[in-house]
Amino acid sequence: MAISAKDVQTLRERSGCGMMDCKNALVEANGDMDKAIEILREKGLAAQVKKAGRIAAEGLVYAKTEGNVTVLIEVNSETDFVAKNQKFVDFVDACADAAIKGNPADVEALMEVCPTGGDTLTAMLQNLILQIGENMKVRRFARLEGHVASYIHGGGRIGVLIEYDAPDAVAESDACKLAMKDVAMQVAAANAQYLNEEAVPTDVIENEKRILTIQAMNEGKPENIAQKMVAGRIQKFYKEVCLLDQPFVKDPDISVAKYVENVGKELGGTITIKGFVRYERGEGLEKRSDNFAEEVASMMK
Repeated sequence: MAISAKDVQTLRERSGCGMMDCKNALVEANGDMDKAIEILREKGLAAQVKKAGRIAAEGLVYAKTEGNVTVLIEVNSETDFVAKNQKFVDFVDACADAAIKGNPADVEALMEVCPTGGDTLTAMLQNLILQIGENMKVRRFARLEGHVASYIHGGGRIGVLIEYDAPDAVAESDACKLAMKDVAMQVAAANAQYLNEEAVPTDVIENEKRILTIQAMNEGKPENIAQKMVAGRIQKFYKEVCLLDQPFVKDPDISVAKYVENVGKELGGTITIKGFVRYERGEGLEKRSDNFAEEVASMMK
């Protein structure tokens, strides 16, 4: 049967697929619009299996707060271009909202949530992959309750949550929120690994001491002198990796701990940093490196 251009356009708008894919699906479905959508979904989901092996190391780190709950989530895509697609952004927001309301135990549980009472997030993601044509993946999320400050840097490249404790009047003041955002920006910029010295694992400290001792002895220092040098150098190590020990970025003459203490005194209450979460988009993932010439040659075939 003849397939009209209007029907092809309608199917394209409903499915988000290409013109030729829509036309072929309508031909296969004898013009039945719903059947054609099913065919596209079937083909899209089949193609998704092939896409699943493709590296998704771009994407978005996103924060959302509702009431006393804040979520930081990372959803990956293959290209930065797709990460700016409004449909992708809306999906990330739906994931964050589901994590806030459903309090899932992990990503697997999150993906089984039905945000609108219809499709699960898994089904929504599969449909998005069908429409956009890239592999995408919900990688991780953190959900914190209580007093939490969030900061997103570089349009979703880095996201930070700061969990803190303070009297409600202090914690809810604009001055305290601004100070906690400063601390979150510190984490984004200086990339602390631990909250404080007590949080550094013993094996990490021992390994660092071993390395510093060898360095000192390689400088020609006797072992007893090297040991004394290590004691000083380990403090420098703490200042590099522990948030509260780090020099405050906006005032390097004081530590982050001292800055928080000063803010608390000014506001009339003690502020305690309880912990932090830092996500950097694609960290630890292999980056995609396409050879453009090979891609064009492949398309020509």
